[in-house]
Amino acid sequence: MIVQSAPQASKHFVITMDQHTAFSAQLASAFGNEQFEAIEPRSLMLHVIAHHDAGWRDLDAAALRDPETGLPYNLVKTPFERILETSSASPDFNGKTHPFCELLSSMHSWGLYNGRCGMSEKVLLNSLADENRTNADTMLNHEIERQERLKSELASNPETVAWIDESHLFQNYKQLQLFDTMALYFNCLHAGNRGQDTFTHVPMTAESDTSVSIEELGDGRYRLDPFPFRGNNVEVSFNGRYMAPVDSGENVKGILDQAPTETQTVHLVRNR
Repeated sequence: MIVQSAPQASKHFVITMDQHTAFSAQLASAFGNEQFEAIEPRSLMLHVIAHHDAGWRDLDAAALRDPETGLPYNLVKTPFERILETSSASPDFNGKTHPFCELLSSMHSWGLYNGRCGMSEKVLLNSLADENRTNADTMLNHEIERQERLKSELASNPETVAWIDESHLFQNYKQLQLFDTMALYFNCLHAGNRGQDTFTHVPMTAESDTSVSIEELGDGRYRLDPFPFRGNNVEVSFNGRYMAPVDSGENVKGILDQAPTETQTVHLVRNR
């Protein structure tokens, strides 16, 4: 799960990974204009973006309580052995739809441990305890083998061979990373605390990248430069549940299940 920051003494907005990825897919659906090529193949890209963390479903449903916060475990604060289970489960899930979805999901899982394939300075693999590194390496080697198998399968099909051209494939991968990290910008931080940030390696084409800055303007409005979406503004939203820390218990499932689902809406604009 994602536990959003909150003002002091306020409840936290708790977001499942399915809610996070649904928000990512909203961003992907609106992406593309005269400067930025839209996602392609569209239907398969929208599917994998909307399900790139599907391996977290059972873990989110358990709603395990972090004894340090009294809230659900937040992302990488989750016990490592449980996170590891999600890394292969997500591409397994996406493979039920199409090998291309499985490939992109596997690349995403592998990239999270390896600085998003060179696009981030956060290399999770380097921060692992020695006792976790062996299991992580085994999983990552399996994902590399999976990717090679899937590339061979897609290369053998005239309808899909162009999708694994290296420049096009990494354009798709970078697009997925953009929608994931932009969704995290909103999911992880509460309004008024988001400020400015920059998304790097944003693909305009298969051959050309740029950086996109984001600035919180107030009243739910955020300016992006350059603007990578259609038109001059986009309204997007994501769901979650508010909860306060609790003092005991293995999980907080009952509390979350009883809390109403609520929505946070943001407006992305080209100009002030």
